[in-house]
Amino acid sequence: MLTCVIRYHIDPTKKEQFAQYSRNWGEAIPRCGADLIGYYAPHEGSSTLAYGIYNIPSLAEYEAYRARLANDPLGKENYEFAQKERFFTRRRQNVSQTRFSTARVTEMIAVILKWSQRQASWTGILTSPPN
Repeated sequence: MLTCVIRYHIDPTKKEQFAQYSRNWGEAIPRCGADLIGYYAPHEGSSTLAYGIYNIPSLAEYEAYRARLANDPLGKENYEFAQKERFFTRRRQNVSQTRFSTARVTEMIAVILKWSQRQASWTGILTSPPN
């Protein structure tokens, strides 16, 4: 299992654009084959850090997912939307091999997010139901 964590530095004056971007990925990411954990926007603490998190079973499936996402109509539209609106200034994606069960991964990610923001609260824009 691979877990992808995307860290965004967003423009705090364009949170609604980021929310729309997140909702769009909420449709496209699962349709293209990844298990979306959620998109998270700042609520307290940092006003600029946001995250998107999803799981995918293997590197081969990750590569196939990326190809499907690049050809997905909503995926293409969302890339263009981000370029046009410029609501994030930086995007960094890390793909890590999962060493815990899916339930533990979600729990560990919550701990990491909390630690990285020194106990800041996060508002989930879009989250998958727990398994």
